[in-house]
Amino acid sequence: MSKELNVGEFVDLMAVMVDLRLRDEYRDGVVANFERIKAIANLVNTFALPEDVEVAPVFEP
Repeated sequence: MSKELNVGEFVDLMAVMVDLRLRDEYRDGVVANFERIKAIANLVNTFALPEDVEVAPVFEP
């Protein structure tokens, strides 16, 4: 069973973990940005890759 990530709770816990004093007036913006990051990560993680794809040791654009 997978539990949905509560982004606000995540931001609060990570701020404590890294000893970041996140001011109240910035918290909503930080949470909104992490919501965007989460949406992008979900899109990337659901993209199916063919079985024959190999990891590149060096990125070359």
